[in-house]
Amino acid sequence: MALSKERVVDLNWSGFRLPDYMATEPKPLVCIAASLMEVANGRFMVHGTGQTVVQSVIRHVDCIPFLLPGMNEPYAFDDLAGRLDGLVLPGGRANIEPHYFSGDPFPEDEPIDPGRDHTVLPLIRACIEQHVPVFGICRGIQEMNVAMGGALHYRVHLVDGKEDHRMPRHDNVTLEEVFCLRHNVALSGTLAEIAGAEEVLVNSLHGQGISRLADGFEAEAVSPDGLIEGIRLKEDPGFTVGVQWHAEWEPENHTLSRRLFELFGDVARKRARQRSDKPRQVMV
Repeated sequence: MALSKERVVDLNWSGFRLPDYMATEPKPLVCIAASLMEVANGRFMVHGTGQTVVQSVIRHVDCIPFLLPGMNEPYAFDDLAGRLDGLVLPGGRANIEPHYFSGDPFPEDEPIDPGRDHTVLPLIRACIEQHVPVFGICRGIQEMNVAMGGALHYRVHLVDGKEDHRMPRHDNVTLEEVFCLRHNVALSGTLAEIAGAEEVLVNSLHGQGISRLADGFEAEAVSPDGLIEGIRLKEDPGFTVGVQWHAEWEPENHTLSRRLFELFGDVARKRARQRSDKPRQVMV
């Protein structure tokens, strides 16, 4: 029996009706940048992120999340960004390598993640170009800044006038101690409007920090020592926000962090609807 030739069917002509199960509003597809991690006492390397990141994204964004491994081989970044409804950039142990912002070379024992650097920095630029919502957390705010031309302090606590923003390092430290709220940040602009306050307590934990802000961003959260801890894209038509603190840690108990996840989700859902409304074709 001869096989019939493939036919292209336009699913958007007026006489065609999608089944109910296909006509429901699509959940946004949200990419979470993964880090390279050691497991089993260093015997294996895995691409992963913190469980609290995934849980917060699922609970407060209401989306379909997936982890994107950092690779030294380039992705097709424009194509990838076009398939996304949102990008979340969580924290990670490794710091961004200094050659991306003309910084001094790292010591040989500095943890690095070249695959994540190589993947995330161009993906951020592609997402901003295509108005894909971006939410950067901890290392994520630093990646956003570097991707758009900004620079970082290698060790904030070694800079004159700056405080030590690193996590507690004593023996038997608990997660509650690590992620507790520890200092205020002064808010302005959109972040102040979202929080309904000019100041909030946050749980920042980091070694690197913004030294020079990229021209495309506004600083909207600043710590008492003058370090930038919250940024927003200028004239942003959607949601492009980075925060230095760990917004993924119990956002249900932190109004600003929860609202940031929710607003990110609102814009991601809008993009998902727009993408689903585009003309679609199937081969039959």
